[in-house]
Amino acid sequence: MITTLTKGIRQRVKGQWANFLLPAIIVVLFCVAAATSDAFLTQRNLANLSRQVVTNGLISLGMLIAILTGGIDLSVGSIVALSSILVSGLQNSIPLPLAILVALLAGVVAGGLNGFLIARFKLAPFIVTLATLGAIRGFVYVYSETPKTPSDPLFRHVLAGFIGPVSIGTIVMLICFAVVWLFVNRTAAGRTIFAIGGNEEAVRLAGINVGWHIILAYLISGMFAAMAGILLAARLGIAQPSVGAGYELDAIAATVIGGAVLGGGGGSVSGTFGGVLVLGVIDNLLNLYNVQSYYQQILKGVIILLAVLARRRRQV
Repeated sequence: MITTLTKGIRQRVKGQWANFLLPAIIVVLFCVAAATSDAFLTQRNLANLSRQVVTNGLISLGMLIAILTGGIDLSVGSIVALSSILVSGLQNSIPLPLAILVALLAGVVAGGLNGFLIARFKLAPFIVTLATLGAIRGFVYVYSETPKTPSDPLFRHVLAGFIGPVSIGTIVMLICFAVVWLFVNRTAAGRTIFAIGGNEEAVRLAGINVGWHIILAYLISGMFAAMAGILLAARLGIAQPSVGAGYELDAIAATVIGGAVLGGGGGSVSGTFGGVLVLGVIDNLLNLYNVQSYYQQILKGVIILLAVLARRRRQV
């Protein structure tokens, strides 16, 4: 009995340390960055950092919802390119609000297609979203092989603007994180999505429509990827058909660093936000050090492996 009690106390202590590990990493990263680079704490760099994490932040939110169901969404990078080039190209022929709406709907439709194929035909999410990754990217090039420049000046002025020192994109991202936190933790649909990743059969036996909730998860993922593409086009002032390649890997990295369990059954919105911050600070710091991008990719790969190994040890 004493042994069991001691084991339980140790597990609780390990859980408490796990809760504080990610915030501690973020604090250490900020301290290292501030100590090693004079430019890191400047207002200009912090503003750039807050804008740069928006794209991965929104994509990671959608990726988290897909992972919570036990799936994954590899098509998010292509959806970013689709919405980005649609919102930029359509401004020449239709009003700006309608162009934004069409771009958002395109992401929702793409996500819904992923969810339908996975839920209806019981196909592996990895295979389905890998297929749509290529198909959507091909559609982007069919629409335009050349970059598109937004023609409406309000597009960049509003969506890429600032309210005080904070960018509009950052505000949108923070609102989305708050809304998704409420969705996952305070709504029946959000709790069901979480439960599906833990034990899909139990959810089905409880009389809940599992297929609909899986479709909903991928609809949300597609919507956030489309939002990321629209804000990215506004920030850069141009939409490349090649944009978004590899973005799905950054999103997976952020969710895994934040504690998401690939295969479902674990993950949190706050943890994902921490993962986004960790990757954002690392990218920003390496850019300040003028480190080549391929070294950054190596580092990200190592971080993902370490995060997965740490999660495995904690589960064991």
